[in-house]
Amino acid sequence: MANSKYEYVKSFEVQDEVMFPNLIVARIDGRDFRRFSEVHEFVKPNDEVALNLMNSCSTSMLEEFPDIVFAYGYSDEYSFAMKKSTRFYQRRASKIQSLFVSFFTSIYVTKWKEFFPHKELIYPPSFRARVMSCASIGVLQAYLLWRQNNCHMNNQHTICVHELVKHGKTETEAQEFLKGTRKREKHDLLFEQFGINYEKLPVIVRQGSAILKTKVEDIVKYDENGAPVKRLRRKAGIVHSKNIAGKSFWNEHVDLLKELGSFVDDVGKVEPDYIRSFQFEAKLLPSTWIVIRIDGCHFHRFSEVHEFIKPNDERALNLMNSCAVAVLKEFRDIVFAYGVSDEYSFIVKKDSQFYQRRASDIVTTVASFFASMYVINWQEFFQQKELKYLPSFDGRAVCYPSSEILRDYLAWRQVDCHINNQYNTCFWELVKSGKGKSEAQHYLKGTQSAEKNELLKQFGILDYNTLPVMFRQGSSVFWDKEDNVLKHEEELSTETSPKKVVARHCNIIEESFWRSHPSILNEKREIL
Repeated sequence: MANSKYEYVKSFEVQDEVMFPNLIVARIDGRDFRRFSEVHEFVKPNDEVALNLMNSCSTSMLEEFPDIVFAYGYSDEYSFAMKKSTRFYQRRASKIQSLFVSFFTSIYVTKWKEFFPHKELIYPPSFRARVMSCASIGVLQAYLLWRQNNCHMNNQHTICVHELVKHGKTETEAQEFLKGTRKREKHDLLFEQFGINYEKLPVIVRQGSAILKTKVEDIVKYDENGAPVKRLRRKAGIVHSKNIAGKSFWNEHVDLLKELGSFVDDVGKVEPDYIRSFQFEAKLLPSTWIVIRIDGCHFHRFSEVHEFIKPNDERALNLMNSCAVAVLKEFRDIVFAYGVSDEYSFIVKKDSQFYQRRASDIVTTVASFFASMYVINWQEFFQQKELKYLPSFDGRAVCYPSSEILRDYLAWRQVDCHINNQYNTCFWELVKSGKGKSEAQHYLKGTQSAEKNELLKQFGILDYNTLPVMFRQGSSVFWDKEDNVLKHEEELSTETSPKKVVARHCNIIEESFWRSHPSILNEKREIL
């Protein structure tokens, strides 16, 4: 297909490959899950049903992604270690973390009713994720010890706060009472004042949960007499251990030794420098426009399995649009979005301090929330279709220094929309007429836009521009003025101006769109 003059904007993309021999760990944790747990009335201080939901989602991750060989989690977080030889997504951190977090979110929404059959999902859950590179198996060992130590300390502290509040203190008083106390003191407090033996609490609470693959005998089919035929298969299972970073636990699992390596010594504490490296997060350049672009993962197959109408399924496009509208409502620093097919680009305002401009947090939060809305909204647009497998999205963040270059980026995406839609329309008309897919591709190879327009006339499409505008121009989502402004002052919103998020199908390449909506980029002098 032809390239456009706007393709130079790709040069602003930064590669983020995790180089060999570093080991890759992706950590997912709930976004604002304290509020989420309160709204959904999780049992305090620990809801075992919620913990088992997290474990179930993480088990599904190991089943979906063969390169994940070990996982550890507690509360609302999970860490996934990939085999040392992985080349998954060319080891690009942004792709891995956004794909993992969006798939995890899709599982969480889908499995909710299985674990909470009598609770409605009141608002969409979302998660953040980041990739950490561990320079050696020893660093991975330190990372796992750090996370399990945090599990123990956080859980012990949370139980103490809960018991103190239950017995009359305010949360602030409880936090102040516990300030500076050590593990032993908290242990004694729970036993002496509240009769709780910490060591007798459920292991899922005290130790967290580890997931790894082991060989188990499983039924693969039934023979002609109805007898089960069994084979050894590698299956993900949950285990609990007091010390997942200990030699005795790690080195007894053959798959871990093979795919990640062995622990040479037991580790008593984690070096402060290691902790600082685990906590380091790259930030995006200040005073630049941030573009978060997400793309559906394997959506060619997804569309075939769910029998989307070819070349464009209006329901699927409107589902994507509904998710984008929800993203703008949720994250007010996102001022504009443009989408086509299974992709969406979200524009974060230039002076934004959203997540202190931490790239991993921004990209994965948006990808996760988008996936959550996609699963939640599915039935609204596909009432008669079951969601047969879960959607996921990969994402990245790119910084653009000026409004002019940002608009060239958006123009590039809209030009691509036109090129791809014209090609796909021709391709599917040829297939419908009896050509094979390979034959149709060969027929269209090297054809120009004018030739495709002539071809479409043969199939009764006399003017390409009469096709639905959403197919030709994609969808633009932004805050715009309400159609009907409330008359009475006391009824007005607390917003400075009454606005709503709209999805429109506009020519965003032309100057006229930006002149009509100067508040989107908030740089009138550059636009006029």
